[in-house]
Amino acid sequence: MNPVTVLFIALGLAMDAFAVSIVAGSVYRQLRVRHALRMALFFGAFQAAMPLVGSLAGLGLKTYINPYDHWIAFGLLAFVGGKMIYEAFAIESAEKNLDPSNLMVLLALSIATSIDALAVGVTLSLLTSSVAFAVVVIGLITFGLSYAGVVIGKRFGHFCESRIEVLGGLVLIGIGIRILLAHLL
Repeated sequence: MNPVTVLFIALGLAMDAFAVSIVAGSVYRQLRVRHALRMALFFGAFQAAMPLVGSLAGLGLKTYINPYDHWIAFGLLAFVGGKMIYEAFAIESAEKNLDPSNLMVLLALSIATSIDALAVGVTLSLLTSSVAFAVVVIGLITFGLSYAGVVIGKRFGHFCESRIEVLGGLVLIGIGIRILLAHLL
């Protein structure tokens, strides 16, 4: 898997965290740098850890699913992308009661925004030998976008959060289609 594909996967995965960061930023009355750094650190760490766990699980299954890896990669990426697009239109009332400064809320948000990365980790184990590179890129991109999201959220609120999740979903679906076509053609 080339670095450009890894970059696009990282951007696609980070869109959930970015959108949640925008919402969180709009909630803070007195936004401090430590608030943005804390959220970015949590989101980046979880977003990096989940693909690592997923890739370890995928390595155990690799010999059994190797002939179908391109279909599995396509299916997982299309599912995750579709889920992101669906969730972009399913606005939850829980966001209105969001307290991102609460550690338990931050942990729950970190897990919720990184579950998709677990499935992508399985895909990474099938398609690349350099999972470590992908994990680092995913973590760093998520950290940067989450930090920016908190700051943007403080200034612009909910204006663009659903559009960002749709874009991330479309990117992941596009990568899945590209992987499938590359193996079939």
